[in-house]
Amino acid sequence: MARHGGALLAGCVFVGVALPPLAAVLRETLTITVAGLMTLVLLRIDLAQVLSYLRRPLLVAALLAWLLLACPLIVFALVRATGLDGALGAAVVIMATGCAATSSPAFARLVGLDASISLVVAVLSTLLVPFTAPPLALGLLGIDLAISVGGLMARLALIVGLPLLLALAIRRLVPPARLAGWSGMVDGTVVLLLVIYGIGVMDGMQAKLLADPAWVAGGLALATLGNFGLNALTALACLPAGRGVALAAGLLSGNRNMALYLAVLPAATDSRILLFFALCQFPLFLSPFLLRPIYDRLRAAGLTS
Repeated sequence: MARHGGALLAGCVFVGVALPPLAAVLRETLTITVAGLMTLVLLRIDLAQVLSYLRRPLLVAALLAWLLLACPLIVFALVRATGLDGALGAAVVIMATGCAATSSPAFARLVGLDASISLVVAVLSTLLVPFTAPPLALGLLGIDLAISVGGLMARLALIVGLPLLLALAIRRLVPPARLAGWSGMVDGTVVLLLVIYGIGVMDGMQAKLLADPAWVAGGLALATLGNFGLNALTALACLPAGRGVALAAGLLSGNRNMALYLAVLPAATDSRILLFFALCQFPLFLSPFLLRPIYDRLRAAGLTS
């Protein structure tokens, strides 16, 4: 599974749309799947190594502030300016409050960008998002998600904190040599859980597609615009730090972790918001394939260093 991870990830979202009964069954496992995925991803990350990458603390702090604070406010202003109200407008803003996807370092390596800065920012943004996203989304921006600020903070803290503690405990109990020997199995299991997640989040998508194809098409276009738009905006904003850092930061900013929200938001949340988060998986899982030719051309022109 690890060897064929790219193809499996690209295909699983389409399987979820094509097989609604399977998607419905796997949707019920979403919270435990995300928790297991977070545990394994954090297990494969040496936090001491992450700290060793903090050679440019001001740059890391600036990237975190941009991703977690500036981007949501910019997207909120754009949504207001364009008159995009209702569920889709709220969903786009919430997407921008999310942390960088934990798969970002792997995506960066896949397209030939700096994986080290991606690793640092992805891990730290994941640890910080329980404290930034709920106050922004529910407090400052006033979006109704059928849950309080404190409740959402607590749920996000649990879905991030418990896997972190479990991963640290395993690292302490299991000898490093044995843990290294598990790497292939862990990577394969991560892909398996991502496939389960990718299928499960498509629950209800086929019905929505048949009932309102225009909404699904618009939502998919908006999710793609949000992903690549945040990527381009962040890359431009970070150019003073160097083109390599700017491109890596753009990829981080575009690929946001919607799995955490899907795992913790209550069932009473507007279904259109949850469906939009599911649509965000298409540009997320396909971005390495869609963006690789662009980065290859930039690299050939000497514009990635």
